[in-house]
Amino acid sequence: MNHRIDDLIALFDGVFSAPYRTCLVSGDDEPLYRPAAHAEDLHRIIFAHGFFASALHEVSHWCIAGERRRQLEDYGYWYEPDGRDAERQREFEQVEIAPQALESLFSEACGRRFHVSVDNLGGPEVDRDAFAARVDARAARYRETGLPQRAEAFRATLEAFYRHGLSREAAIDVGRARLARA
Repeated sequence: MNHRIDDLIALFDGVFSAPYRTCLVSGDDEPLYRPAAHAEDLHRIIFAHGFFASALHEVSHWCIAGERRRQLEDYGYWYEPDGRDAERQREFEQVEIAPQALESLFSEACGRRFHVSVDNLGGPEVDRDAFAARVDARAARYRETGLPQRAEAFRATLEAFYRHGLSREAAIDVGRARLARA
C-alpha cells in the first residue's frame, strides 16, 4: 500500500479546511500547531520532516484539543525536550496516552503499523511495554465508546481511502458526512 504524504494532506484538508479553517503542513523541524494570526488565515498543524507518522500524531493532538486550546500555539501545552527526569516523563506519558491511542487507530485505518513513542532520548530508562499497554487500553476504550467527532471523521476518511480504495474525493465525502452527523 502506498502511503504518500500528499494524499494524507489532501484528505485532511478536504475534510477540515473549510469547517475548521485548519490545514496540515509538512514542516522541516519540530512539529507545531499554529493558530491563525488573522480571521482570513488557516490554523496550521505542522508535522515533522514530512513523516507520515508525525502527521497522524499531530492530527491526533488536534482532534483532542477543544476550541479554546485550538486558539493557542501548540494548544498551550508545555513540551520538555529529551532528557526528562522520571517525574516529567510520567507527566509526558500521561498526556500522550490519548493522542497516541488515536494515532494507533488512524494508523490501523491506513493499514500501517503503529509504534508508541516515549520520546525521551538521554533520559532515564522507560518501561515502553507498560506505556504501550496503556495506549492500547485507551484505543480499546475508544473502539467501545466511540472517538471524538473530528477523530472519527478523520478515521473514517482514512479507512475509506486506504482500506476501501475510494478516491480522495469520495473518501473526503465520507469524512464530511461524519462531521455533518453531529
